[in-house]
Formats: sequence, structure tokens, C-alpha cells
Amino acid sequence: MIYIIMGVSGCGKSTLGAFLSEKDRLPWLLKLHDVISKERCSSCDAIVVCSALRRLYRQILLHGHQAVTSSTCPDQEIPLPIIPDVHFIFLYGTYELIHRRMAARRGHFMNVDMLRSQFSVLEPPLEEKNVLPLDIKMSVPDIAMEIEKHLLSLKSPLVL
Repeated sequence: MIYIIMGVSGCGKSTLGAFLSEKDRLPWLLKLHDVISKERCSSCDAIVVCSALRRLYRQILLHGHQAVTSSTCPDQEIPLPIIPDVHFIFLYGTYELIHRRMAARRGHFMNVDMLRSQFSVLEPPLEEKNVLPLDIKMSVPDIAMEIEKHLLSLKSPLVL
């Protein structure tokens, strides 16, 4: 199903869209999981962009329905395996820096007032495996260079 939310500026399109996306997050994450799985099976490289703010969301991206089933039975929770060829690039920064950036941009769907709620639900993946945390104070070329270094370190043989 596709809905197109329309109306004049200021009527609440972005706010409603964000609210509805919160309610429909699971199907969206499962679709992204399918995309990731298909790309892995075809041995293709891919870049997926998703906020993945909560640990459960990241687990759904990696493991699909298995992650949902695991999370609904916490007393029987089985740790899900790491997928060695999928890595999260966690771009982090202070609320103030991101707020300034958002306030300065024009024409983006995300209302700057919604930033606080994103920070409140964020579960930083600093203790999770396969995460490359990168500070957004760095320039985009410097961030890209760090990602490139990370990629090369994974592809180079281990030297003993």
C-alpha cells in the first residue's frame, strides 16, 4: 500500500508522516532486511540508509522475523549471531551540533522539532559488534576515509 500525504505547507504532512512511520516501522524494517539478505546472497556490495535507533531495529535489519521472535520471549532469549559481512556505520554527534545542522538546511522532510524525540529513543550501538562509530565533527571526506580504512582492514589478510 502506498499513501501520498498531501496538503499546503504547514498543514502537518511531515508530522503525520513521521507519526505513521512510527506505527509501521516493523514492516519497513522487514523489507529492508529482505533487501539486505538479497544483496548478501548475490554477493553484491550495498549501502542501506536507515536511522536504526534502537538495538531491536538493528537486529531486525540483520535477522528479520527471528529478531522479533527473540525479543518477545526475553526469558528464552537466544543471542543472535553476528553477520560478519554487514556493518553499521554509526554517525554520532551532540544534540546541539545536529540541531544547528538541521535548522540550517532547507527543504528536508524532518522537522527540527522532532530531533529531541530521536535522541530520546536512540540506543547507541557502542557495545555492539560490527559497528564503526564515526564523529560527525569530521568532514565528509575524512569520514569516508575512515570507512575506507575499515573496509581495507577487513579485506587484508591477518598478519601474524
